[in-house]
Amino acid sequence: MKLATGRIVAGKVVLDGGAFAEGTVVTVLASENDETFLASEAALLDAMADVERGDTVSPEQLFERLQRFA
Repeated sequence: MKLATGRIVAGKVVLDGGAFAEGTVVTVLASENDETFLASEAALLDAMADVERGDTVSPEQLFERLQRFA
């Protein structure tokens, strides 16, 4: 797994730093308006490792957990 940051330029994602191979599938997480998202690189990499191991929850389980905080 790689982690990169970037910006939208002319409607396309332009990454800062290291390049990805042509055809690489990526996931984009973007803040909206004045939202902030704080997470350390280590926390994100740990979470990605969880996913690779299959340590995940279904969307239904996630929504159930979120409703407990509403």
